[in-house]
Amino acid sequence: MEKETCSLADLKVGECGTLISFKDENKAFRRRLLDMGLTKGVKIEIKQISPLGDPISIVIRGYQLCLRKDDMKNVVVIKEGK
Repeated sequence: MEKETCSLADLKVGECGTLISFKDENKAFRRRLLDMGLTKGVKIEIKQISPLGDPISIVIRGYQLCLRKDDMKNVVVIKEGK
């Protein structure tokens, strides 16, 4: 069975994914995400989406982090479901 990949922004509340890569080649953007703990292989859960859809709260490495949807579109994950 082939695993489904998608952007982090495509996940719904309660769904999880494992980070596999970044689409954006901007080094400053990548460094910022790496500094926040978004590294290859980390599990990410969508915790909450704000009423207007941006920002989105995620749980990563035991803490909650809010990211803009535009930034999340550049993070590729393997979808794991609920």
